Amino acid sequence: MALAASGLGVSDLHTAAMGLIEDTVRTDLACWATIDPETLVISTMTSGDARIPPEYEQRLAESEYSIDEPHRFATLARHKESTAKLSDLPELDRTRSARLNNVWRPLGIDQELRVMFLADGTCWGAAGMVRAGRDFTDRETNFLAEVAPTIASATRLAVRSEAAGPMPGHPAIVVVGTGGELNAVTPAAREWQDRLDQIAPGRFLVMMQVMAGGARTSSSGSFRARLRDAYGQWAVLEASPLIGGDEDQVAVTIEPARGDHLMSLLMMAYGLTAREREICSEVIAGYSTADIGGRLFISSNTVQDHLKSIFRKVGVRSRGELVARLRPNYSAA
Repeated sequence: MALAASGLGVSDLHTAAMGLIEDTVRTDLACWATIDPETLVISTMTSGDARIPPEYEQRLAESEYSIDEPHRFATLARHKESTAKLSDLPELDRTRSARLNNVWRPLGIDQELRVMFLADGTCWGAAGMVRAGRDFTDRETNFLAEVAPTIASATRLAVRSEAAGPMPGHPAIVVVGTGGELNAVTPAAREWQDRLDQIAPGRFLVMMQVMAGGARTSSSGSFRARLRDAYGQWAVLEASPLIGGDEDQVAVTIEPARGDHLMSLLMMAYGLTAREREICSEVIAGYSTADIGGRLFISSNTVQDHLKSIFRKVGVRSRGELVARLRPNYSAA
């Protein structure tokens, strides 16, 4: 697909790809998402020409993060399933689907096809496609399964380009109550709310509820996610329960992403293996080849072999260039 080398940002890329797909697979509504490959949280969304009515946006988002909801993007990504049709679910699962009962059926829609954008087993995005009447055929499903890896690779390239240039900004704080209500929001957080709700009405509230739920169930007591606003700026969200109050509240901080926040995302976007990512982190920390070998219990020659592979994948020729590429707002020593 020529779009893979077009240099488009994620939203423009998905909009263009969506138009091409529509020529082959007709839909009434479609929504494409980029997904953080580490947390499997949706980082941004793009809709087609026909948009879901605003009053249903929040219902759809809430169902996506409900543990009991079938065919969630995160579940499909973990299982590395490339496609999933609503009609393939057992009747019991369809009966308990909040997405079907609270969104699609009230809109007169009864067919859904989900497509996962997996590259080398890593999820970079997904598409939700729905229509009324005729179910998605095997031919349409197979076509989407065939083009999905190309879209995944193009999405990974777009994420790599956008993550390389984080923008400055101000930290913000939100306090989420037991029922998911926003008990306190700083002025800076209101700015982020406006930016996120421009993507989809109610998205900010849903993300705060997702963050609070993640913190309450996390064994470490905190939960982190990355996402993009309507202007393409990356943010890092971190949630932790508040201690000492009568109410079970969670504080969520929102901070513009820096180079170190996006470093792991960039390394995954360059297709580095787990061991190569370890070595990159050691290089960025300033360790020599011998030090890295000793810290990772491998020989210096093995470290050098990994570095050659890393340089090739990232497109650099030195450690200094590597550090500058992976941490663009930090100078290499």
